[in-house]
Amino acid sequence: MENNAVYDVVIVGGGPAGLAAGLYCQRAAVRTVLFEKGLIGGQIAISKEVENYPGIEGITGFDLAEKLLHHAKGFGLQIVQEEVVSIQVGRDLHSVQLANGDLYRTTALILAAGGSVRKLGIPGEAEYLGSGVSYCATCDGFFFRDKTVVVVGGGDTAAEEAVYLSKLAKKVYLVHRRDSLRAKMVLQNRLRAEPRIEPVWNTVVRTIEGNGREVERVMIENSISGEMKSLAAEGVFIFIGYDPNRVVVPPEVRTNELGFVVTDEKCETNVPGIFASGDLRQKFANQIVIAAGDGAVAALAASRYVESRKTRKTIP
Repeated sequence: MENNAVYDVVIVGGGPAGLAAGLYCQRAAVRTVLFEKGLIGGQIAISKEVENYPGIEGITGFDLAEKLLHHAKGFGLQIVQEEVVSIQVGRDLHSVQLANGDLYRTTALILAAGGSVRKLGIPGEAEYLGSGVSYCATCDGFFFRDKTVVVVGGGDTAAEEAVYLSKLAKKVYLVHRRDSLRAKMVLQNRLRAEPRIEPVWNTVVRTIEGNGREVERVMIENSISGEMKSLAAEGVFIFIGYDPNRVVVPPEVRTNELGFVVTDEKCETNVPGIFASGDLRQKFANQIVIAAGDGAVAALAASRYVESRKTRKTIP
């Protein structure tokens, strides 16, 4: 690739937010390039089923990612599979440094690097991902209607998702390593009011086991007595935290206490010309459709920003 290439818009991240942003930028006829270091499509590419993306019924995450990619490339989006290692904020142009040494400069920058769920790191977690192990009740809860599931965690998300799952599953075990939850009291009250939820205190999940195709049970250990026992369950939902991929977020860009980028309704940050979309951005919920919507908003705003800069330069 060319060193010191100059673009109207650079997009960092090739998930739903980045691909939607790329599509909209191409439609706006601004010179755009997208960088993605890993799998195009992001986390959805490894999702077994996606049933809540409007207008598309019964599709795998990989196939949805392929459709998003094909759509964006159909409008001529340039995609480079290289890692962005640093971003320097500039007055007129922002600089994007790649791991291979190439340097790109851009008028507008869209950060769409997403985030990563925290994992337990136990046997069976990776093996049964998409076949009983999930990190999103809204995405996968439907598949466990009238079944028994385990929710792991003790914060707001774990409590909210346990209540949500209790409307679908016949039994929800809430496994927490301590003897009380960190969730807000209003959420704890909702949880206690639901007869299908059974808290399992002072306990950690040690392994997730199944028949090679689907989850059948988890092995849990009481952290006080050390007692091990098997808990029959067909699903395991893990909610122990979510971290934004903020490594390449410039220090000048404002983030909240958890590291998510703070933006306005146009997805613009406090730094002119820098936008954030998708799971990297501070917002109410993380869903594929919301990420794609963020990408569209960020692209529209970035395109307008680029055009305003061009107009300003031509005014005598």
